[in-house]
Order: sequence, then C-alpha cells, then structure tokens
Amino acid sequence: MSYDVTPPPMPGFPPPPPPKKNRSNLVIIGSAAAVIAAVVATGVTVNGSNNEAKPGPTVTVTETAAAGDTAAATDETTAPAADNTSDGVYALDDAVTYENDVEITLSGFTRTVSGQYAEPESTPYVKFTVKIKNGGSKKLDTTLLSVNCSYGTDGKSSEAIFDSESGLGGGPSTQLLPGRSINVPWGCELPKAQKLIQIEVAPDFDSETAIFTGNVK
Repeated sequence: MSYDVTPPPMPGFPPPPPPKKNRSNLVIIGSAAAVIAAVVATGVTVNGSNNEAKPGPTVTVTETAAAGDTAAATDETTAPAADNTSDGVYALDDAVTYENDVEITLSGFTRTVSGQYAEPESTPYVKFTVKIKNGGSKKLDTTLLSVNCSYGTDGKSSEAIFDSESGLGGGPSTQLLPGRSINVPWGCELPKAQKLIQIEVAPDFDSETAIFTGNVK
C-alpha cells in the first residue's frame, strides 16, 4: 500500500511597511503654499532677477449701459408734456372760439311744437339760434356747418326739425367773409318731459366739434 503525502504550504510573510514621509519636505511644501497665497492675496508680483516685491497693475472696470437702459434713464429724466385740460364740453350760453378765430355761440332757446307740414310734424322741440362769427382772415364756407342733438341722460338721438313756417329750412348756403357773422335758426326734437339737451356744433369739416349741454326750461 502506498500513500501520497503533499507537504503543507509555506506560511506567507506580511507586506513591507510603507516608507515614512520626510517631515521636513511637508513643512517646506506647506510654507511655499502659504507664501504663494499671500502673494496672490496682496496683489504683489515677484521679480525673478532680484526677488523684489512690486505692486501689481491697477485695473479700472468701466460699466457700459445697454441701449435699453440708456433709453429708460432718458425717459425717467424727461419731463412729461403738459396735458390738454379742455374736454370740448361747454354750457349752452358759452362762446367757443377756434384757432382760426371763428366763434360759435347759441342763444334764444324756446320750446314749441312743429306744424302739420313740418318734418317731423306735431313734434315737441327746442328752437335756438346758432351764431357764427368769422374773426379770421379767410372766408368760411358755412355750407359745411353741422349741428347734431341728443337729449336725456341716456343720450337719445334728437331729430332735426324742418319747418318752413318757423324759419327752419336747414343750414346756410353762403361764404362768410372775414369780419362778418351769420345767425342760423335751428330746431331739435325735445320731448316735454325732457330738459337735458346736448348740441354738437362744428363750423366746418376741419374744425373740432364743440359740445354744448345744459337744461332747457
């Protein structure tokens, strides 16, 4: 009988210990890092030839405003234009003078009823006179005169009254010379229960409309 005997493995040896760091090297490296940090913090450069410390260059930073910022600053410093306080609304007895020195006034408010041959017929209305005075230097085409009325707080449209028996034949058909004036009779529907009336007058197409308003007795 034979026996196969295998010898046991040899015991292992522990790994060699790491080499010890040189403490003097660590001190030198740490000191050098501290010196570099101090140089960077103080803004000092070192000249390699003579090791003299010299101050670094001074840098000036200039901020340039964008175009939008400049426009905004300009808008804030610009004074606002004066507002136009006139709202174009006047009392029934006011006089309105335009830039071309044409003056408009209303007068002679009278309540009455249109006749049977009027348009519209048998309708309560208020009759008044529109006076146009040309104080300018050019003639005025009065055929371009426009008069529109409404009544009540709801602003109901008021029909113009045409009644030849009362002298209400519509607008004028003349050229008003400088220094002259013309009286134009006009009538607007106004029910008996209504007092508030609004009359809008423009002497021609190029002039703004003047709004007269008030109560009629």
